[in-house]
Amino acid sequence: MTDLEELLAQAQLLLPWLRNELTALVQPWRLAQVALIGLLALVAWGIGRWAHPRMDAWMRARPLTPPAARALVLVRDRLGLIAFAALAWGVAAGMAEVTWPSRSHLLALAAQLAAVWAGVGIAVRLIRNPLLRRTARWGALIFATALVLGQAGALIEALDGVAVTVAERRVSLLTAARGLLALIALIWLARWALAVLRRRLAGIEEISPSMRVLTEKVSAFAIFLAAAAAALNVAGFDLTSLAVFSGAIGLGVGFGLQKVVSNLVSGVILLVDKSIKPGDVISLGETFGWISGLNARYVSVVTRDGREYLIPNEDLITGQVVNWSYSSELVRLDVTFGVAYASDPHAVRRIAVAAAKGVTRVSHDPAPVCHVTAFGDSSVDFVLRFWIHDPAQGLTNVRGAVFLALWDAFQAEGIEIPFPQRDVRIVATPSRGPAAPPAD
Repeated sequence: MTDLEELLAQAQLLLPWLRNELTALVQPWRLAQVALIGLLALVAWGIGRWAHPRMDAWMRARPLTPPAARALVLVRDRLGLIAFAALAWGVAAGMAEVTWPSRSHLLALAAQLAAVWAGVGIAVRLIRNPLLRRTARWGALIFATALVLGQAGALIEALDGVAVTVAERRVSLLTAARGLLALIALIWLARWALAVLRRRLAGIEEISPSMRVLTEKVSAFAIFLAAAAAALNVAGFDLTSLAVFSGAIGLGVGFGLQKVVSNLVSGVILLVDKSIKPGDVISLGETFGWISGLNARYVSVVTRDGREYLIPNEDLITGQVVNWSYSSELVRLDVTFGVAYASDPHAVRRIAVAAAKGVTRVSHDPAPVCHVTAFGDSSVDFVLRFWIHDPAQGLTNVRGAVFLALWDAFQAEGIEIPFPQRDVRIVATPSRGPAAPPAD
């Protein structure tokens, strides 16, 4: 028997049940229950439309935590379905008290379906991936509906009947659905375990940031690999058969993935030797910024103008990198300037140091210093050296603030900042008389 013939045979088994249900549906009490279901659905829809804005106003008026706010939003979006389930259950219970329970069977069934659909809609929101969430929603809705209607066994048999043979192994829709469900559950558990691990690591001050990132990456790889292996095992795949692909993977690495593997290994080296870590201020070529994240293949560097450079890990291993905060975040900056020769150089030094100390980001320990560097053509040249503790906040802005402080201080003290001057002299050449005639 072919797969199509087997599927048709399974469908034929459902025909008697459908015939009986349609025959029973035309009975007066069944029609009354259908009418009541329609009326209750209309009332529940009106309740949902009325309660939605009021619940929004109630939520905005209270300081809710993000998890509580998300949970209430999920309930708010399903107020109509929840109201229908409550109303249907109430009416079904009342009818069961005054008449035969069979005459409220459809109402109870509709209430169960509404409650199950609302629960599925809330539960699948825990899945963040949109594709997985959509797949899990439809799969759970179909199975839950069949379960409530008492047709779960027939659905399972139908899914198991649609199958293909891959490498002498029978793979049906049932095994694929089971594996997908296990994968979704295991991925959710893996993400929860990683979140717990990340919080625990953040509370351990003895672990450096680079080792914390390395531990997170290795743990994430191991946890997700174990989740994928467990899902394949649940789906009925023999994990030993995957060894066939190891040769192909090795061949691909040898021919086309050298750079990828090199960046992965370089990322591990960067995390182990602690040469850079999140928050460090580095400069690589023309790029200057602070490290916002260490990833498996690249390092994210954010510059002061808001650009984010994704630098391959290999470049940080093989190239020259200036780490401004490797052992200390204390950075020295130089500002050069010149004053007129009429100024007292001793007073200029004191005024420059005092002006630099007045800038907010300039450190007082060590304190700024000022030195004479040269006697130039038009000015006495100085260099003002000062230190900052926060290079990640930028260098040009603090230099500009120091220059403005020097300008204000020199203007207040009457110290002149000269500009090059040149004296041009025009020398008149004495005129000569007419040339004497040549002698004979």
